[in-house]
Amino acid sequence: MKQAEQPNKANIAKTLIVYMGGAWVIIEAINFLLDKYDLNAAILDVFILLVIFGLPAILIYTWFQQKFTRKAIILQAINGVIALAVIVFTLVNPGKLDPTQLRLLKFKDNQKQLAESIQSLAVLPFDNYTGTDEFDYYVAGMHSGLIGDLGKISALRVLSKTTSRFFKDVDMTIPEIASELGVDAVIEPSISCVGGDSVCVQIKLVSAFPKEQQLWVQNYRIEKSQILNFYNNVTRKISEEINIVLTPQEEDLLAESKTINSEAYDLYLKGLYYWDQFTPEALQLALEYFNKSIETDPEWAQPYAGVAYYWVAVHQFSLAPSSVTIPNMFENLNKAIELDPNSSFVHYCSALVNGWTAWNWEKAEQEFLKVLEMNPNYAFGHMYYAHLLSCLRRNDEAVSHCRTALDLDPLNPMIQALSTLVLASAGEYKEVISMAEKALSIVPDHPVALANLAAIYAIIGEYRKSIELWTTYLYLDEDARKSILLTFDQQGIEAALKEFITKLELATGDNLPMELGQLNAWLGDEAKALSWYEKGYEAHHPMMPYINTLFTSAGPFKIDDPGFDSLILKMNLPLKRNE
Repeated sequence: MKQAEQPNKANIAKTLIVYMGGAWVIIEAINFLLDKYDLNAAILDVFILLVIFGLPAILIYTWFQQKFTRKAIILQAINGVIALAVIVFTLVNPGKLDPTQLRLLKFKDNQKQLAESIQSLAVLPFDNYTGTDEFDYYVAGMHSGLIGDLGKISALRVLSKTTSRFFKDVDMTIPEIASELGVDAVIEPSISCVGGDSVCVQIKLVSAFPKEQQLWVQNYRIEKSQILNFYNNVTRKISEEINIVLTPQEEDLLAESKTINSEAYDLYLKGLYYWDQFTPEALQLALEYFNKSIETDPEWAQPYAGVAYYWVAVHQFSLAPSSVTIPNMFENLNKAIELDPNSSFVHYCSALVNGWTAWNWEKAEQEFLKVLEMNPNYAFGHMYYAHLLSCLRRNDEAVSHCRTALDLDPLNPMIQALSTLVLASAGEYKEVISMAEKALSIVPDHPVALANLAAIYAIIGEYRKSIELWTTYLYLDEDARKSILLTFDQQGIEAALKEFITKLELATGDNLPMELGQLNAWLGDEAKALSWYEKGYEAHHPMMPYINTLFTSAGPFKIDDPGFDSLILKMNLPLKRNE
């Protein structure tokens, strides 16, 4: 009888193995569900405590051969009371015991360490699993929106959308893409449904090094009216996953809750979709959708900023007179500021308008600084601020912001092209040529790259290359281009410049005062060059802020006439460089 009451060691060992194995499987399953559905982590904490205190309970039960003797009942009661007390303490004081750290395997710890090493990431284009291209504009808009929201985190380098879009549908692994972009991790988003009121989205955070490893995944079904809150939620969640400490201002920005009119948002995304195509026809469609968005929800700021942005582009490319563009710019910009003074896009539009239209350099700089404070990862914010600084002859600061923009959007041809003016003003001629050629390898007739490269070739004495590029950039017809180049080959630079100026005046009238000023300065006719610059000033031409940069003050473009300095002072620009 006494032998029968002895515990069976084999049974205890078997019970221990089965119990621990089953507990581990269930813990992993619960952890997966917590990550997948973003459930309260306290669920796992409570279960682990139950596992911990369940172990002595099952061992007592086995030790006493499944009999409820008096001693067994007392031991079970003591164990149960202690377990209940610890569970209550954990729920009342979350984070104190952190029982999740007592898991048998260290997978989560390793994953946590890997996540915390992430300092840069790229958001890949959304995979569209809706089965139709009809929602491409919405998918593109969500990609841009998520990048913009993640860009608010100053401790994280987030690549811009144009560079990220180069990796849409490429046959490359995550580590290969990450290595190419110089980032630690990527976000793989996908969209599986776009309904009348909601969208279905999955977001994955994947570490690239030392090997590809999924760190976090979450499925969402989002009401369209809550889409901006969705971006905030994902940004907060990712910052938690990679253990980034947000600044108080970032906490405030991500805590904002905004409900929007889903139809107005849909129309606004269509406007952005066509804006990104940046052709005259597409820009007109963008304007139409921005205006439809305003009609749908007159109290939402973003589409007003979109309309202002449209008029900025029209003004900058001289597609309409200043008497038309400037009033439209300010009308829509002022309305956007009135409706949402905390929008980084609104402040960005204000910076452009105050700089290149109002010539209010101080206000423009304040607005750029505000933009970069709200979104330190905004490449175009850095680049156009760099341009403003170049116009103000603060070259060292300009180059710093220019390089930041290139780091954030290295494959964007416009960023590459815009960098050429900043780098040229700092004397980095070789890098200018290399950067312009990169832009032209992506967009062969990129006007900004052509224009700035043409000016650089003139400065370094490569006159034929300069004329060839300049005639291409200004879209003279093929016969005119050939004639000017033939004149250069037969008669030299002076004859070619005279013919170029004559043909350009006939083709464009007064629309290109900066270019005609540069060409006349190159020809050596300072009086006529200054006359063209004065016309640009009177017409409030959008290129006039650049009168203070390298392209009017170096090499063949330099003007010594005192009237030139007087014009610079009239524009409230500095006369001397900071170099």
